[in-house]
Amino acid sequence: MSVSFITTHILDTTTGKPASGVPVALLAKNSDGWETIGESVTDADGRVKDLGPEALETGTYRLEFQTASYFKALGTETFFPEVVLTFSASADEAHYHVPLLLSPFSFSSYRGS
Repeated sequence: MSVSFITTHILDTTTGKPASGVPVALLAKNSDGWETIGESVTDADGRVKDLGPEALETGTYRLEFQTASYFKALGTETFFPEVVLTFSASADEAHYHVPLLLSPFSFSSYRGS
């Protein structure tokens, strides 16, 4: 199985466990706005390895995490029904990993490896 240029995973920091079943979209910024170039759902380990192509042009990208359905399934109220992360990527890089640390009332992210 090939790995896409941009991958992600979600850790639910309230439980210390991966967040599975979260829909994730990858969008690219272009002259008309944002274009969806990949969609997937986090696996049992909270990971998405197949989110779009294996290579991308240098540009601005966005990950959209639909977190409302995840928290609803847990019976947990959340302040963030979605999380949107916008970042710059260079075609010269081999890969980008963008993790999301998530709780019902906060989130953070970083450039992973």
